[in-house]
Amino acid sequence: MTETAILRQRGHEERPAAPRKGGLLAGLLRTARPKQWVKNVLVAAAPAAAGELFSRHALIQLALVFLLFTACAAAVYLVNDARDADADRVHPTKRHRPVAAGQVPVPLAYAVGGGLAVLAPAAALWVCSPAVAALLTAYLGMQLAYCVSLKHVLVVDLVVVTTGFLMRAMIGGLALGIPLSRWFLITTGFGALFMVSAKRYSEAVQMAGTAGATRALLTEYTTGYLRFVWQLAAGVAVLGYCLWAMEEGGVPHTSVLPWRQLSMVAFVLAILRYAVFADRGTAGEPEDVVLRDRALALIGLVWVAMYGLAVANW
Repeated sequence: MTETAILRQRGHEERPAAPRKGGLLAGLLRTARPKQWVKNVLVAAAPAAAGELFSRHALIQLALVFLLFTACAAAVYLVNDARDADADRVHPTKRHRPVAAGQVPVPLAYAVGGGLAVLAPAAALWVCSPAVAALLTAYLGMQLAYCVSLKHVLVVDLVVVTTGFLMRAMIGGLALGIPLSRWFLITTGFGALFMVSAKRYSEAVQMAGTAGATRALLTEYTTGYLRFVWQLAAGVAVLGYCLWAMEEGGVPHTSVLPWRQLSMVAFVLAILRYAVFADRGTAGEPEDVVLRDRALALIGLVWVAMYGLAVANW
């Protein structure tokens, strides 16, 4: 049974959501998911790792890349909501989305999404580099394919969402011409897979006994399998980070303390703390988990400080 059919069967007694108050622009902005834009801060990951974050050129380029990636993500959200409008109207929470609620017409959502999908890579080619434009185009193609069909394919859906995070982390390095190390890619990729699979696991736990309340593909995963995925990903991310931290690259450190090695402690603690929410089945959106848990936020700040001291060789 398709996801739309499942949602219709569950929601046939629910009334369609009335259009929310607010103008058309407000509806378009809500559809672009401003809350999700914090994920695009990852564009600064590679320059931060290389210690090239605070030059004027770097800041300008990263600001442009952030805006372009945000435009691409908004395009995907608009097309996704337009395509899923019928299914969302009978969903207990998604029916309040502007497109499903009628605040934003479906043709307009397609038009604005399509326009952003064309303009963002074109602008990247003009103000950044061909590599950045190519990565944004690849991101759009992959995410639109996800909206159409890939989100219904087991395992592939996890890979696509994880790759989206990895592309965010890569694009800053491409914009500034910074080589991306293998440890950076391994740690970032498997760290993203850890958070994505933890979120899927939490959704599967919470939907137990309420089939159809969320994405239909979750009914094909077992909680045991998703637990295995996030545990495996966490282990590989920790291993990759530790190998990076222990690798001096033949350059003797002159800092007061071995900050790179010490940062392993904070990194492992952050993974363990995040795993608490994954194990409980309460690991929702990564940004919500990080911002709402004070202990995790504090560990994150300690890690950032140690990481910064290591890069600065203080």
